[in-house]
Amino acid sequence: MPLRLYNTLSRSLEPFSSRVANVATIYACGVTVYDYCHLGHARSYVAWDVLRRYLTFLGYTVHYVQNFTDIDDKILRRAQETGESMATVSDRYIAAYHEDMARLNILPATAYPRATAVIPAIIELIQQLIDCDCAYVADGDVYYAVEKFPSYGKLSGRRLSQLMAGASGRVEEEDRRKRHPLDFALWKAAKPEEARVYEPWPAPWGKGRPGWHIECSAMVQQAFGATVDIHCGGMDLIFPHHENEIAQSEAVSQRPLARWWLHNGFVTVNTEKMSKSLGNFTTIRDLLQQGVEPMALRLLVLQAQYRKPLDFTDTALDAAAKGWQTLADALRANQALPLSATEAIAPKEHPSTAAFCAAMDDDLNTAAALAVLFDLAKSLNREQQRYLHGGQLERSPSALSADWQTLVSLAQVLGLEVSPADSSPCATGLSEKEIEALIQERQAARQAKNYAESDRLRDLLLAHGIKLVDQKDGSTHWFRVPATSSSS
Repeated sequence: MPLRLYNTLSRSLEPFSSRVANVATIYACGVTVYDYCHLGHARSYVAWDVLRRYLTFLGYTVHYVQNFTDIDDKILRRAQETGESMATVSDRYIAAYHEDMARLNILPATAYPRATAVIPAIIELIQQLIDCDCAYVADGDVYYAVEKFPSYGKLSGRRLSQLMAGASGRVEEEDRRKRHPLDFALWKAAKPEEARVYEPWPAPWGKGRPGWHIECSAMVQQAFGATVDIHCGGMDLIFPHHENEIAQSEAVSQRPLARWWLHNGFVTVNTEKMSKSLGNFTTIRDLLQQGVEPMALRLLVLQAQYRKPLDFTDTALDAAAKGWQTLADALRANQALPLSATEAIAPKEHPSTAAFCAAMDDDLNTAAALAVLFDLAKSLNREQQRYLHGGQLERSPSALSADWQTLVSLAQVLGLEVSPADSSPCATGLSEKEIEALIQERQAARQAKNYAESDRLRDLLLAHGIKLVDQKDGSTHWFRVPATSSSS
């Protein structure tokens, strides 16, 4: 079965195919950089990271572009509050974004265009909209005329008459300059009070800055031309942001802006909408600084299919932490088990891979895909316990090697990986020769009934990430685990 993705535009599952064979293009709406990223951002960017990884796993070359909105009312307010420039505020939170996403093992985008870097393209697109009578100038502002785009509302499924009813009664100074209450700003004239935090850009209709929606239309066009394969973002962006993008882009190009529109579900905290006013607003870095394992947080996000609601609770996080420990132990099985690649089935041919792909082909059903990973992990962990406490294997080293390699391969598709420090053969700083020498010293101490020295050597090895398991026949097995403390 081919990969099927739910297209918000058609409201149906559709088999995915790219415009160019074996090349997939994705545009994801990025963050407005005035604050640290929160759980909703983690939900979105983990989801699109998995989409990208799975397409790569299927053999596509993926071009993934994600923007930064670095000129916006919220950023300007933050700059005015702190006495900084708009650029200083934006740069700080862009750097923080990269730090947070790296800890969640989210792959860097192919490109991260900024709104302020595409101003000429934005001005050109606005002028094209004015020229085709889809936009008009009013006192230095430029507005999009929604009545000029007959299919306005097709993404959200809302009719213009319904939207009009919802907008009735909201009359502001800006509305008086509009021809229609739902017309939206493409360009905002410079305001005197903003002059100290940014330098307005010159345009044919006057100095100012772009509105929010126009930047993404310009960036998609710059990166991919008229049409991108997949455009994605949170459900909160369906209207008005993505609706407005379609209107802007398609009025000029007369071609679809995106072939697939993907939207991830909302995040709640203890069943309530996350909000600063409710006191349940949680940033990614706050959680990680409190000691939450990044891979446990990623696992929590993946336990719900991307379109489903995700409720964040302490209980759910604790369960995800335990689940990650199960997976992590199995991902390190190569450090404890005598695996052999001889005659091992390649990951792509393993039966578990077919089950994994069946789940992922069903609109990226990560919850079902994780069940496949946990089946592999539990089997490997049982073998580890059996081997470490009895020196026996129930299955052949080649069969175990196939399971382990498949687990590692499929877990990488979901971005679930043990850190290099946990899995590198040289991570402890001790060579195998040095480890064996210390074990021999410990055995000599035990034979001499010098138990204090024996315990010291055992603790020393554990501090370097080497766990010892004494067997009934007097031999000692060892395997690597995360070090319990730093050593000099």
